[in-house]
Amino acid sequence: MNDIAHADVVKSMEAIAPDTLILIISPVHGFNYPKITLDFIRSFPKGKNQVVLMNTRAGMCIDRWVTPGLTGIAFLLSSLLLIRKGYRIVGQIPFDMPSNWISIHPALREKSVKRICETIHKRVEKHAAILFEGRKDFHACRDLLQDILISPVALAYYLAGRFVLAKSFYATSACNQCGLCEKQCPVHAIKHSDDHPFWTFRCESCMKCMNNCPQRAIETTHGLWVTLGICSSMLSGFLCALLAPFIQSAFIKFIVFNIVLLLLLWVCYRIQHLLLKNRLIGKCIAFTSLTYYKFWGRYRLKN
Repeated sequence: MNDIAHADVVKSMEAIAPDTLILIISPVHGFNYPKITLDFIRSFPKGKNQVVLMNTRAGMCIDRWVTPGLTGIAFLLSSLLLIRKGYRIVGQIPFDMPSNWISIHPALREKSVKRICETIHKRVEKHAAILFEGRKDFHACRDLLQDILISPVALAYYLAGRFVLAKSFYATSACNQCGLCEKQCPVHAIKHSDDHPFWTFRCESCMKCMNNCPQRAIETTHGLWVTLGICSSMLSGFLCALLAPFIQSAFIKFIVFNIVLLLLLWVCYRIQHLLLKNRLIGKCIAFTSLTYYKFWGRYRLKN
């Protein structure tokens, strides 16, 4: 968050009366609030307001049953940040909305999406009634054990995983240079390079660009993921064997693997970006992307 945005948040918060209940709701990504949400919370000035934290996490639908997602460290980390500033947490409530992580799985069918939304709408009314009565609502405590268990994965994703996924998007030859993805990106992570959209490490994988592209030109490079995973494993294994006297613990090996992965990703993504200028090579790359095929689906094809 830049200095101007930070100043705007501080000014807005200072205008809020100390007895006003503050509600913060954000999607969960990587079992944590996205960096943009955490930066927003970090920018809060000191205060004494009561705060209710909410999130929308990846829900799926099996027949008529809505499967719960995982909150991870989203509430734990944000609560710590707010409590240190003097705020009082009076609620932590998760809502299982349709998962939109279409880089990982196909888009949910319309029937499933409607079923999930209908189920969660009833839950929203229930929790709203509790809050309007002035009562505390820590529904998230029911999932505390599984959230703690998943916390190492959430931390690893925040430190390294999100950078890997940031380089998983590319535009095929179907791109007509309309610039919509660049203009609509919430974190300004897409820039124009070599007459083509280029995703920077600032990307938070919100999927807005993929779902809103009028040409359905944005894909996930699954082929590059697999290639880099294999190469990184081999190279990091070689380095660990070469430096065996200095690299003993599994944690250090994990760090080495991620450093190698990010370096290879930085180089290979740039090479792929240049290769995409060739229509034939670009077509071959697209064939390695599951999102290229129609059965994978999108949530919205047109604005």
